[in-house]
Amino acid sequence: MLTVADVLRRHGPAYLDRHATTMPVEQKRVLRCIMACRTGELGTVHYACRQCGQAHVMGRSCGNRHCPSCQSEKGGVWCERQLARLLPCHYFLLTFTVPQAFREFARRHPRAAYAAMFRASSDALKTLAADPKRLGVTTLGFFGALHTWGRDLNYHPHLHYVVPGGGLDAEGQWRQTPTNFFLPCQPLSLLYRGKLRAALDAEGLLDEVDDSVWSESWVVDCQAVGDGAAAVKYLAPYVFRVALSDKRIVACDEQSVTFRYRRSGSQRWRTMRLDADEFVRRFLQHVLPRGLQKVRHYGFLSPRAGQSIESLKWLVAAALGLLFWLAWTETIIAPPTPDFACSECGGPLMRIRFEPPPPPRPIPTSQPP
Repeated sequence: MLTVADVLRRHGPAYLDRHATTMPVEQKRVLRCIMACRTGELGTVHYACRQCGQAHVMGRSCGNRHCPSCQSEKGGVWCERQLARLLPCHYFLLTFTVPQAFREFARRHPRAAYAAMFRASSDALKTLAADPKRLGVTTLGFFGALHTWGRDLNYHPHLHYVVPGGGLDAEGQWRQTPTNFFLPCQPLSLLYRGKLRAALDAEGLLDEVDDSVWSESWVVDCQAVGDGAAAVKYLAPYVFRVALSDKRIVACDEQSVTFRYRRSGSQRWRTMRLDADEFVRRFLQHVLPRGLQKVRHYGFLSPRAGQSIESLKWLVAAALGLLFWLAWTETIIAPPTPDFACSECGGPLMRIRFEPPPPPRPIPTSQPP
């Protein structure tokens, strides 16, 4: 099966030759990591099958968070952990987008733009939820993930939040929302736009954004998602990989790359054929600034919150009369599927040793006699 790494190994060197002088340093680093992943260039790892004893030697993984080959197991583990933290109530999936004219600014200043999007959207949620005419709670608990791509790999930065249908009031009691309504989207979008503008102004970057952005309508979407499990499973594959998965690659030749995609609102798979240079460009434009946190938790789901998830579950269950649910439900986290299995018997592999790559050959500094 063709992989994203296969495509980048085939076309990445030529792309670097043509664009190295104009590429961001982080994009070059990511491209080189993925091209070297599991090829032996980063060293080799020796394994033995626990069942049949067969020896295996594999190239070391790059471990880069943008590499599709390195992140599949992490996504599954993250999903299981988030499912175990869901409260016994209904949930909503909120999506915060930015207008087309704002995206050019985000390309130039990704770190500042993404941080401002997180800050403005989370503050807008908390502000509107605290309004006594709305939900009237002092503390929400939710988590969000940054996406920068559309289905065709084009640049489309937006945020997804998974939010419980309720929050804690001033007395620390659970206050529930209707199952089909969380907060009105229009005032939420206005708050989001205003807070994002203020955040950029505070950073001294407001003058670099096209003024027309602030007169456009900003889209915030809110959907009821039942118990929240489906929303978590939807986000999980995108948390630890970028743009597209290996299984969407259809073909790759000397000139082009073909991949599968689905249009928004449609379940029918289509194929798109891109010039190889354009494919690499579209993939690399989703490389995040180094160290940027793409998943963030807020309120009573924050790591700094003083209340445990277990006590919150009991509080919500008591408020909703669901104590029987907690008494008889046990969350079981499935063990992660190993990255590698024995090609002979399918058994699990045991790591024996790591063999580093050979040192680079010295470059002669003088002419031979």
